[in-house]
Amino acid sequence: MFSWLGTDDRRRKDPEVFQTVSEGLKKLYKTKLLPLEEHYKFHEFHSPALEDADFDNKPMVLLVGQYSTGKTTFIRYLLEQDFPGMRIGPEPTTDSFIAVMQGDVEGIIPGNALVVDPKKPFRKLNAFGNAFLNRFVCAQLPNPVLESISVIDTPGILSGEKQRISRGYDFAAVLEWFAERVDRIILLFDAHKLDISDEFSEVIKALKNHEDKMRVVLNKADQIETQQLMRVYGALMWSLGKIVNTPEVIRVYIGSFWSHQLLIPDNRKLFEAEEQDLFRDIQSLPRNAALRKLNDLIKRARLAKVHAYIISSLKKEMPSMFGKDNKKKELVNNLGEIYARIEREHQISPGDFPNLRKMQDQLQAQDFSKFQPLKSKLLETVEDMLANDIAQLMVLVRQEESQRPTQMVKGGAFEGTLHGPFGHGYGEGAGEGIDDAQWVVARDKPMYDEIFYTLSPVDGKITGANAKKEMVRSKLPNTVLGKIWKLADIDKDGMLDDEEFALANHLIKVKLEGHELPNELPSHLLPPSKRKITE
Repeated sequence: MFSWLGTDDRRRKDPEVFQTVSEGLKKLYKTKLLPLEEHYKFHEFHSPALEDADFDNKPMVLLVGQYSTGKTTFIRYLLEQDFPGMRIGPEPTTDSFIAVMQGDVEGIIPGNALVVDPKKPFRKLNAFGNAFLNRFVCAQLPNPVLESISVIDTPGILSGEKQRISRGYDFAAVLEWFAERVDRIILLFDAHKLDISDEFSEVIKALKNHEDKMRVVLNKADQIETQQLMRVYGALMWSLGKIVNTPEVIRVYIGSFWSHQLLIPDNRKLFEAEEQDLFRDIQSLPRNAALRKLNDLIKRARLAKVHAYIISSLKKEMPSMFGKDNKKKELVNNLGEIYARIEREHQISPGDFPNLRKMQDQLQAQDFSKFQPLKSKLLETVEDMLANDIAQLMVLVRQEESQRPTQMVKGGAFEGTLHGPFGHGYGEGAGEGIDDAQWVVARDKPMYDEIFYTLSPVDGKITGANAKKEMVRSKLPNTVLGKIWKLADIDKDGMLDDEEFALANHLIKVKLEGHELPNELPSHLLPPSKRKITE
């Protein structure tokens, strides 16, 4: 038990203090949740037991998509260098799962060796057998991006006749295993190939319950005209809406994620803005990693609780002597009714229950006589974990976040647009004129001066009331105009001279053109006569 959870007496009995969220999660899982999972065979139905590496590993990004949608090229674009085992082509070229991870020396670790390494979070993949392990490798290389995250490249999902060829392992089940453990799932689509094959549809359905991790990238969007791009985007949203059964719309990023010239550059600004949004999302993963692991443990605990109720209910219904086989068939067929009863008796949300059809298929191969009856103590322990321990661990998560410097993914493509003239929005909006020797507002100042002198200035300044009459003509909300006033009234005297009035009008123009206002006035926007005041 956490020493900081209870009373002074409990602190004296157990002086152990967890220094990290990771340490706390490991202890909670092993002492409170794992016994419940083992007692009711949770691992045979849902997910293998978690190991220390699952709590210690870096955030992982899983790339999923049909063949030739640019998954491997996307990784190459992020890293800005080739990685071992990389193959790129228009036909299915990546025939393996490749975990791209940080390493001191470039090299490839084959699957069978990878699943016996206790420092890697892949040991439980051993259950998928040699057919999968022969198609699983780890590509290691020194790269600054990989110091913060790992990326999982997957085989292209097949369509047409190709999808009928068996892979030799359960592809959807492997992806579901990864989905439970990664921090972000990126579905890639080619703007020229929006058809969602049966296998891709099956994969997306297997990723259900992980919609919060999913993002969609519409890649190669530079190859089609603007009008066609709008139609493609609409068609993609319609297709996804039929498969992903959530009322919320999944975030779709539009762009061209490779280092070649844009074929049709009409939407360049859109692509740049979308790329920055996606990069910010990926860069935030290290900062939110502990919270994600905590969230996943809560989801797992809720499922384990429901599973325990299901298994114990089936055990309770089984006869002790005769007619076991017939009763088993009856129970499996009526599993939906058992779900409904458990839902009513224990006030459990329907969303916490496992997929009915899948559960029925798995129960067919089980010996119900080996199931365990309800053991209240195990369930109470998990309830206590969810009600008390997790809440306290949340406090530690916030403490860690505040004590550590801002954690972000750095290097590779993330550095390319961070500074300098090619940074997103550089020289636009409030940044316009940043490199000019002249004050950028001076270009339109004669026009602003004409308005200024109609507002009855006294001693070269106009009052706030007179300035307001002119500024409200912009039709901007008072909250925005109030911010513009604070930025423009540099000497804070509650009045505006001609330069400050011109600056206020320039900022109004910036906002009307769709740009955001700065929180502090950039130095290049300071009127020349006011630059000594701020020094």
